[in-house]
Amino acid sequence: MTMSSFVPGLELSRRFYLDAVRPLLDAAAPDVTHSAARLGSGSEVLGFDTVRSTDHEWGPRLQIFLRPQDVARHGARITALLSERLPKTFGGYPTHFAPVGEEGVGVMQTTDGPVNHRVEVIDPGTWFTAQLGFDPRTDITLADWLAIPTQLLAEVTAGAVFHDGLGQLAPARATLHWYPHDLWLYLLACQWQRISREEAFVGRCGEVGDEIGSAIVAARLVRDLMRLCLLMDRRYPPYSKWLGSAFARTPQAPALSPVLTAVLAATDWHTREHHLARAYEAVAATHNQLGLTDPVDPATRPYHARPFQVLHADRFTAALTTRITDPAVRALPTIGNVDQFVDSTDVLSHPELTRAATLATVCYPS
Repeated sequence: MTMSSFVPGLELSRRFYLDAVRPLLDAAAPDVTHSAARLGSGSEVLGFDTVRSTDHEWGPRLQIFLRPQDVARHGARITALLSERLPKTFGGYPTHFAPVGEEGVGVMQTTDGPVNHRVEVIDPGTWFTAQLGFDPRTDITLADWLAIPTQLLAEVTAGAVFHDGLGQLAPARATLHWYPHDLWLYLLACQWQRISREEAFVGRCGEVGDEIGSAIVAARLVRDLMRLCLLMDRRYPPYSKWLGSAFARTPQAPALSPVLTAVLAATDWHTREHHLARAYEAVAATHNQLGLTDPVDPATRPYHARPFQVLHADRFTAALTTRITDPAVRALPTIGNVDQFVDSTDVLSHPELTRAATLATVCYPS
């Protein structure tokens, strides 16, 4: 397969629904109202899939959402019908998904017999709760917002809805589109706080001859700056595999990417610190352009009496915190949401673990 013949997964799934799945639903269950979408995990949902993606759990797939009572009455029959009647291939891609093997790759293949399709028949409440740990069609609590990783929020608010006969997907996704304003200010403040805690370490590690340690700290700061730019641009930062791809779509990326690349390429701490200072000042200027706080001086400066050039990013934390009016948000410790204090993909992939981690770490009103 060549890049020129590659069909992005969202478009493939849209065609699959319209041309293969929808006609079967209309014939077999014409009176059952449904919605159809491609949401959840998968590079295609975020729009980052390429030819490489086609070897791993990728292909014609989607969710069919029914009312809970219709899932109970018709779900198994519809799933079986699709297994029996769907074509073995669609658009040049197999519709049969092999089980994930020991190598961790679910390779698609054609097969005799029923199609092991990836058309999930489910009700919205069950799907949202499994994906996020809560149902956004009801009130979303502060705890819900804090405990859900941005990767999972991106997976629900990106993707595509092909049909919303239930009328429930669009309002739920709109509710999740972005954080409430005060919570956004809080998360920005916490992201600046993360930077403030380590910005002097690049020089301190280098000063004692630890260039590897200095480079590691600098890379962490580059990641935090990229995530900060995404938060400023009201975009949910994805997990590490797609962070750079998502950052490249921000307004800051054209000017900032060469500077961040220079930080990562530097072989001595003085050069590293020089480029980081340029990056800090650029992102600080973006903060002021947002108008969320009174202007904060974007210039870098010495770290107290030590010869390290820093932003003192906590100044931005303080400026943002003063603008928070919701007392529940103001009472939170400057730790942030689960992405800002947990760095394990195995935890961040499971809502039940992120909720437990948030309950154990951040004290918020119930």
